[in-house]
Amino acid sequence: MPKMRAVDAIVLILEKEGATEAFGLPGAAINPLYSAMKTHGGIRHTLHRHVEGASHAADGYSRATGKIGLCLGTSGPAGTDMITGLYAAIADSIPMLCITGQAPTNVLHKEDFQAVDIESIAKPVTKYASTVLEPGLVPGTFAKAFQIMRSGRPGPALIDLPINVQLAEIEFDIDAYEPLPVLNPRASRVQAEKVVDLITSGSKPIIIAGGGVINANASEKLVELAEELNIPVSPTLMGWGVIPDDHRLQSGMVGIQTHTKYGNATFLESDVVLGLGNRWANRHTGGLGTYRGNRKFIHVDVEPTQIGRVFTPDLGIVSDAGQAIEAILEVVRERKTAGTLPDYSAWADSATARKSTGHRKTNFDNVPIKPQRVYQEMNAAFGQDTTYVSTIGLSQIAGAQMLHVYQPRHWINAGQAGPLGWTGPAALGVVRGKPGAKVVALSGDYDFQFMIEELAVGAQFKLPYIHVVVNNSYLGLIRQSQRPFEMDYHVSLGFDNINSPETKGYGVDHVKVAEGLGCKAVRIEDPADLARGFAEANQLAEEHQVPVVVEVILEKVTNIAMGAQLDAVNEFEDLALNAADAPTALVPLGAEALSIR
Repeated sequence: MPKMRAVDAIVLILEKEGATEAFGLPGAAINPLYSAMKTHGGIRHTLHRHVEGASHAADGYSRATGKIGLCLGTSGPAGTDMITGLYAAIADSIPMLCITGQAPTNVLHKEDFQAVDIESIAKPVTKYASTVLEPGLVPGTFAKAFQIMRSGRPGPALIDLPINVQLAEIEFDIDAYEPLPVLNPRASRVQAEKVVDLITSGSKPIIIAGGGVINANASEKLVELAEELNIPVSPTLMGWGVIPDDHRLQSGMVGIQTHTKYGNATFLESDVVLGLGNRWANRHTGGLGTYRGNRKFIHVDVEPTQIGRVFTPDLGIVSDAGQAIEAILEVVRERKTAGTLPDYSAWADSATARKSTGHRKTNFDNVPIKPQRVYQEMNAAFGQDTTYVSTIGLSQIAGAQMLHVYQPRHWINAGQAGPLGWTGPAALGVVRGKPGAKVVALSGDYDFQFMIEELAVGAQFKLPYIHVVVNNSYLGLIRQSQRPFEMDYHVSLGFDNINSPETKGYGVDHVKVAEGLGCKAVRIEDPADLARGFAEANQLAEEHQVPVVVEVILEKVTNIAMGAQLDAVNEFEDLALNAADAPTALVPLGAEALSIR
């Protein structure tokens, strides 16, 4: 059996497990692992400016590719910096491996420099966390971590490596190492039949498709199932892209924040709901009395404890979403062949036709710019192959109401945790995972200012993407949530910048900061310049291969449609009255919608 340092074995294991994209910062306690990566050469590493940024980049890479991104850091604060990244990943079921260095095992009880019990700290936000105290445990610990991350509901892991464990020699043969099998439950034939029985007991069934469908790489099968049944599909925020927005059966997102009016209207008409790989998140359901109504619910999820967590379904099936879809599809096709499947054409057609109703106006000419106009121009400027990255705030909510997504893994969003600052570094991870792809990030000014230093990573490593910053110099979502308290308290970010009077009281000069970090930037103050600005950004990113910031100066106060119930969403702006009011809507207002694919 060959003898080698534990860290040399780790690099070989990472390569065999397919985890070869790392984001991180070296430090004294993790330098042995870096030395092994340098010698071996099979792991590509991107040097970040902040370990939290590295964790978000690894997360973004994992979301964009379905592979497992790596985040590396030294002992102590590097591990604690990763906690927000781990939380974002576990909240959205994203596999990601964080590896930290640690003080030697013989001083862990002595409050040694930068020695912290990161295993205990990380356990609540990981599927698996372990400090490896014996060198011989290294191969088995990594094998177990990869199996746990991939099995059931996916999620992140953290492995903590004391420096003496890293340097110790172990006997290890990579040819004898095999990844452990992924363990996922699978819907049975009987369960699939019961699902179809319940679906076909209704006259207006609908599918709610969550992120579990994307995690299972089952988007194409999901579309096949919808087409065979001929029933509408509403993606959740995490499932957006599982069915193309322009597909005739994509009925619009449902929710109290990220939604379309026609999506909510179609859902409220439904009588049977098939939830696939979704969580019934509260921003999706709103008040459960309205959401549940008299509908029957089927819930399919890979994680047993998700079934009944929010409410008890009429039928719960524990299964990998992809496996369940295949089993259900088989039953549906048999019944269709036998002529016993109901005809849902009228219901499907009504849902499709509804997509030409209830549009929100986007075609505003106001100066300062209204945010709705920004998303209209983004739809026009960026093609169907664009991958969007966003996380939290009015920018994300409005973007999800008005942008269009056409493919799985083309909407990359920290949906449940929503950490400010996630967007920029996550976009860098997406670019690493999708070289040559069009990547467009969307942030408010506050999200952008968190971790703004990560722009330098994109400049150093030539990671081009476009970062649209809608700047109202406000914590817009928090300001809107303060309205019931009749206050506007500590949510304004504006000030007179003595070094940049051209910012006109909006405070931080994002253009100068971006340029100082080695990137390009464009500022837009007139809506008539948006198309030109996005075209210039495309050209600059292509020419210089660096991130390009497009700062759009917005009106300071805008309220975006939201509410507490699906049937009581507050509209703060006028709805579109004609097609010209919403020119980039999927279906023109009032148009015949049945001709779309």
